[in-house]
Amino acid sequence: MAPRPAHAAAIKPAIFALLAINAGIYTVAGRFSQGLDALAWFALLALFEIETRYPLWTRITRNAAVLDLLRLMATASVALAALSFIHEGEWLDATNSWLWIGVLAVLELEVRAPSLINRYRKTATTVSLILYGALGVVALAWLAQGAWLDGYDAVLWIAAFGLIEMDLFRLSAASPEENT
Repeated sequence: MAPRPAHAAAIKPAIFALLAINAGIYTVAGRFSQGLDALAWFALLALFEIETRYPLWTRITRNAAVLDLLRLMATASVALAALSFIHEGEWLDATNSWLWIGVLAVLELEVRAPSLINRYRKTATTVSLILYGALGVVALAWLAQGAWLDGYDAVLWIAAFGLIEMDLFRLSAASPEENT
């Protein structure tokens, strides 16, 4: 894999720290669904970071099994939170969650089926851009409503997953020996 850009080495830890703080705030001061959502997404973000940073380590059977179990638990929590937002009538939260579930589906394909994604790179990129653009609109809607924490948090998440996507593009551009 190509060396990690210097900006990612400085920006990514800061974004992760801010998102951890936000998850704590939502867990302590928000609704149960908000706390569950924030913690589950933070767990998924950490798992994607581990998989993009240490691809050989994650292919060890024992490690892969643990990561798969953690991912399943976090994904189930994300889905539960998304359904809770609908039940609560929190339509902006629900829209945000379901858009992120779309991003998650694309990322899972990028990690689990890189040859498929490479074959349909233009389509995958277009879908990703549409999803991230829609997430940007949700962030702007929160900011327009004066929901500053939600808007700020949304922008951080877009940046964090954007950096993960950049890592995945670097992985897919690496030579086959580096990707195995």
